[in-house]
Formats: sequence, structure tokens, C-alpha cells
Amino acid sequence: MSPLRVVVAGGGVAAMEAILALRELAGERVELTMLAPESTFAYRPMAVAVPFARGRVQRLPLAEFARETSTRLVRGSLTAVAPGHAISSDRPPLPFDALLVAVGAWSEPAVRGATTWTPDLDQEVMGGLLADIEEGYVKRVAFVVPDGAGWPLPAYELALMTAWDARDMGQDDLEVEVRTPEAAPLAMFGEEASASLREDLDEAGVTVRTGHHDSVGTPGTRVIALPRAAARRIAGLPRDEHGFVPVDRHGRVEGLSAVWAAGDCTAFPIKQGGIAAQQADAAAASIAGWAGAAVAPVPFSPVLRGVLLTGRGRRWIRRSLETAADHGETSRRALWWPPTKVAGRHLSPYLAMHAHGRLPGDERPAGRFVEFPVPVGGPS
Repeated sequence: MSPLRVVVAGGGVAAMEAILALRELAGERVELTMLAPESTFAYRPMAVAVPFARGRVQRLPLAEFARETSTRLVRGSLTAVAPGHAISSDRPPLPFDALLVAVGAWSEPAVRGATTWTPDLDQEVMGGLLADIEEGYVKRVAFVVPDGAGWPLPAYELALMTAWDARDMGQDDLEVEVRTPEAAPLAMFGEEASASLREDLDEAGVTVRTGHHDSVGTPGTRVIALPRAAARRIAGLPRDEHGFVPVDRHGRVEGLSAVWAAGDCTAFPIKQGGIAAQQADAAAASIAGWAGAAVAPVPFSPVLRGVLLTGRGRRWIRRSLETAADHGETSRRALWWPPTKVAGRHLSPYLAMHAHGRLPGDERPAGRFVEFPVPVGGPS
């Protein structure tokens, strides 16, 4: 039988995780093509720490990734989906037997009168703020999580690191607050994580205003707001009321045959790299099974994993969203390995190998994603 022609549209976390998973699960049963508008993958979860000299952005040429995964790389942006063809304004239509849409989402400003923070603008926005704090020009700063942000954790990281850096500068009178529509800080991670975060915030002197839905900045306060996630409009794909793509738990796009979607472009409300990777794994398993591989497709069962940079270390947080009784867990030590901020079962080991030449820590299983504590029966 000829291999199944699989086109993966996108060049981010979900697309790369899906390609790695498909190559492992389906092998030569699939012929992979990546349709991506960019030439370089920028791994940005640590961008939030760059202005504070606590992190860097890891970059990887997509041509190198394509070569290592035996994937054909095509430059272009997906603009429409037709039966059996992925359409790009940059090139002729790409024929497919299976299409995985992993194009991500846009970021749009959500708070009038505020400076919008994104990983791309991190050094510009935060570098300027920190310089003004050091010179004494700014005495009040608020970090705002708007409705529709999709992932609130960076606001807390920015607030904590700013508060601690201000102290190190000798600016002890700086007022730092977080404004959020959440009922409690990082409520999505459960009661335990929220309580632990409260301790970190109190120690740093950061106040939190929960239940905040105001979309206008405050005069006299430097306001830094997270962006709102906005859908990319692709002709031929169904959309929910916000423009995102509805999928089932295996990533299959509602109402279409041979089309899957994963990551921030889908209607799942949390927009985070680890969630995108889990969606990509579910979709890859479904496609691999369709290609004839001996794979039992496992539905998307979201587990939130986050690494919070507190300004005085890191806090690891994990919670299953499938069980209402799961109140989350938090630790000062890694809860998974490799200890990356975006936990992808295939992508995390791959990026760790590229960053270090090997996985750090010889006692860890090389090239594998491992949950801690290791469950009975071995690594997951």
C-alpha cells in the first residue's frame, strides 16, 4: 500500500509534536509534509524571563527538524481547506489523504490604554518598564489578564519578577498588582496551586484583584496587559462563535472527513503549549490508526502542566482537568522530565537533546518524557 499523505499545517508546538508522534507511531505508513509560513521554530515559553536575565528563546531551523523527521517542508500559510487539498496563497494546492491543522491563533490587544505584552515584544515592553522603574519614573504597575486571554500564567510571572527586581534596584516603594477575571490566582490549576501562588505573591508584595473585568487602563498606573487570543480564519473550516475550530476528543474536525486540528486554533478555551501538544498526540494517534498502524487511539484527556517563574526560583504545577476532585499539586522540584515549561511527550525530549546534546541528568531515561512520581508499571 502507498503511504498515507499527511499534511501538517503549522510550524509551532502542535505541528512539531504531531509530526514527531506520527513518525514514531506510523513510521513509513505516512508521507509527511509540513506547510509552515516561517523558516524557524522559536520556543518562546522562557521569553518572559529574558529581560530579567533568567532565560532565553531557543530557536531551531524547521529545515533541520524536517530533515531529522523525514518530512517535506513547504513554505506557505494555510488559507483554505478543500476536499483533499490544503490551499495556500503562496503556492499551488497541496493534495492530502489526511490534514492536521495546527496554525495557532493571533494575539490582539484587549485593554485600552495599556501596553500589550506578547513573547515577541517581551524585551521591548519589559525592558522599557524595568528601566523606568530603576530611574524612579514608575511607582505603580498593574499586570492585567483580560477576558479571553487563554493562558494567565505570564501575568503572575511578570508581576513576581518585576517586584523582586524592583527590590534589588532599591525601589522598595513600587506597588505591583495583578488584575484578573479569575475567582482565585491560577484557579484553573486547583486549590493547592492557587494557595501556593498566594504565598509567593505575598512574599513578593504583589496584590491581586480577582473578578476583574475592566478593559480600560488606569491613569497614573503603568498597565501591562496580556493579549486576547483571536482565531485565524481559514475558509472551508467550521468555526464556533469566536472563530475557533470545533473538534472531537480525537482532534477530528466536526463535519469534515480526513481533517484534524490541534492547538490554539481549536475551540478548547485554554491556549497553552502543553495542551496543544496533548491535542496533537491525540490527533496523531487517530491519523496513525487510520494509516493502518497498530495503534489504539487515545482521546484527548487534558492535564495542565505549568512552570511558574517566581523571581526567586520555580514552582511546578500540575492538575488533571478530567477529574473534579483533582485539586492540583505543586512542588519546588520538577514534576516531569525533561523539565521544560511546555511539556510535550515527544517535543520536550527532542528540544532537550538539541539544547544540550543529550538529556541533562544521566539518571533520567534518555529521549523519553517521564512523569514524577513515576506511576506503577514504569514511565508513562
